[in-house]
Amino acid sequence: MQGTRETPSLTTQAFWLLAAKTAGFALTTALPLVLVRSLSQLEFGVYKQAFLIVGTAVTVLPLGFGMSAFYFLPRQRANHPAVVLNVLLIHAAVGAIAAAALVLWPGVLVTIFGSADLVPYAGLLGAVVLTWTVASFLEIVPVACQDLVPSTLFIVGSQASKTIIFIIAARAGGSVAALIGAAIVQGLVQTVVLIWYMQARFPGFWRSFDREMLRTQASYALPLGLSSLVLKLQTDLPHYFVAHAFGASAYAVFAVGVFNLPLIGLLRESVGSVMLPRVSRLEQDEDRREILLLVARVARKLAIVYFPMYAFLLVAGREFITLLFTSQYIASWPIFAVYITVIPAGVIVLDPITRAYAEQRFFLLKLRLVLFAIMAAVFAAGIVRLGLVGTIAVVVAVQVAGTIGAAVRLGHVMHLRRADFAPFAVLGRIAAASAAAGLIAAAVRWLMLPGPPLPVLIACGLFYGGAYGAALLAARVIDRDDWAVVRELFDRGRARRLSLQRF
Repeated sequence: MQGTRETPSLTTQAFWLLAAKTAGFALTTALPLVLVRSLSQLEFGVYKQAFLIVGTAVTVLPLGFGMSAFYFLPRQRANHPAVVLNVLLIHAAVGAIAAAALVLWPGVLVTIFGSADLVPYAGLLGAVVLTWTVASFLEIVPVACQDLVPSTLFIVGSQASKTIIFIIAARAGGSVAALIGAAIVQGLVQTVVLIWYMQARFPGFWRSFDREMLRTQASYALPLGLSSLVLKLQTDLPHYFVAHAFGASAYAVFAVGVFNLPLIGLLRESVGSVMLPRVSRLEQDEDRREILLLVARVARKLAIVYFPMYAFLLVAGREFITLLFTSQYIASWPIFAVYITVIPAGVIVLDPITRAYAEQRFFLLKLRLVLFAIMAAVFAAGIVRLGLVGTIAVVVAVQVAGTIGAAVRLGHVMHLRRADFAPFAVLGRIAAASAAAGLIAAAVRWLMLPGPPLPVLIACGLFYGGAYGAALLAARVIDRDDWAVVRELFDRGRARRLSLQRF
């Protein structure tokens, strides 16, 4: 029975979600390597512009409606079919409207990017937006239901299939049109899998339309969705300004500089997804102390990965960019060095708390609107004078300001005092361990230069990893729960190997 299923621990859920997404990590990392070697810098810039439009539309158009599943599925058990059907209908409706707009008014792409490079692909881009908007619910609904096996399979499958299809298109077609066609195939496949899962998980869901439930979901989702919309626009705005002001080739350099490290996003998304239902229940129980401890535990786990990654990339990021994207994108390194400053701030995951404390959704919306307006005014006044590095510096400053503002507000709402922040003290020890290892890696890099990027990265990584592991043990950052998880995973792996050997 659904009501009696044992709820997996936060660490277990986050681990399996992370493992699922990391399974496609190697292929995901291979994609930009193939694209920059299959397309010219101009074509790569046009490709990035095309999927900038798609990414913005898929995130912004549903107004966060899909995320309402995390709130209502744990609370409205009798209305599960109606909840998921409403999300599917909203996603399909907004995706269809956007697709029609691109088909009927392709000139909007000229207005946005200042060139007609994407106009021939307007209809195809509309099809991508429609299918990807509908299919985006596939990675949400099984996580909201806390179905670990389906969520793991869907995440692995979608990431792996997307990468494989795109690589085949890049190698066989070697054009922007081929990549957009591959995206349509990917969207259709994921949509079919989504419908199949929803029918298996919620039989007859398509007959469960509930207008009142739709209104209830909308009243919850729209303020948060508008806030997410502003955050997405805040993230994408510099891309549009750069693409319009500097052209496709310069935008290709900028896009490489703000390359999203897959592991960073995967880990944060995995943890945030499983935090939301847990925080929602704790908020219902008015257990604010446990919410704070949960945030501190998550911050510690993320910091163990985020802090050393940031320190290592500051040391060897130039070689990292050159190895991934070839020397023609070496100009992206200063942009990348500024951009990764947001990594340490990402250890504090506040979005699940904001969604659980639904009355705070308007504050977050106002905060993001103010920051968005400030950033837009700065770019409109002089993005050309700022240049690419100055532009990303403004972006980082706005993101950090938003995190600080939200943290201060939520701290006030939860009536936190200075003593309540003691569980976060471990972050200082992790930062110190990361910095100490970074100094050793910097010395190794200095000794090896000038040299090929791959040997430098390997040597720096080996010395950094050894120094960081020793520093963590010396600082006593790893606690008994962490060792228990490691032993459990090791024992499971050994049991599976023995089982395979007997077979």
